Amino acid sequence: MSIDIKAKIEELAAKLQKDPALLKRFQQDPVKALEELTGLNLPEEQLQPLVTGVKAKLAAADLGDALGGLKKLF
Repeated sequence: MSIDIKAKIEELAAKLQKDPALLKRFQQDPVKALEELTGLNLPEEQLQPLVTGVKAKLAAADLGDALGGLKKLF
């Protein structure tokens, strides 16, 4: 089974951003939340790169939102 990791990270981050309850579960237990979202039941060490990528994508989105807010001030 082969998945496009970058595309999956984009998809998962988008789903998490749209659902505050799901985002909270991801923040509490990212591996379990991703298992639920993807339907994959893999060992934690195999899901960890996906978790890291989704966290980075969410952080980048938050940073982009903050910078967008700063632009409105000027």
